[in-house]
Amino acid sequence: MGRVFVHLHGKAKDSSFRSAISDYANRLTSDGVQIVEHRNKTDPGSYLDDVIKKAGNDKVILLQEKGENLDSIGYSEKMKEWRISISSVHLVVGPPGGFGSYGGDLKSLSLGKITLPHELAAVVLLEQLYRACTIIKGLPYHRA
Repeated sequence: MGRVFVHLHGKAKDSSFRSAISDYANRLTSDGVQIVEHRNKTDPGSYLDDVIKKAGNDKVILLQEKGENLDSIGYSEKMKEWRISISSVHLVVGPPGGFGSYGGDLKSLSLGKITLPHELAAVVLLEQLYRACTIIKGLPYHRA
């Protein structure tokens, strides 16, 4: 069974974001989702190099505006694919200034056409992964 790793560029400085990230991380543990916090002092290239090294042969997907745009049902379908896959997937929330020219050949997902601070993007991504898991389980959390 594939696992989902969510890579964050540093620990959230704002206590509200840190609390929300922790809450969703706890909710997602039993669903095979794990948070990986990296040093927040690294530049985008070093950050991506570190993620790619940790991922090995697993799939790496960047979270950025130009990526594939999914609705909540789309995230649940992706989550199903990732969970039955032999390899894991590494979702990478970017540094505050984005990835720039780094990672141009990697797949990417979008949280929408809006620009979000990286800490808020992490919370939104984790909430969508949690929502995806509840959709898969048939729980009433998601109301369309």
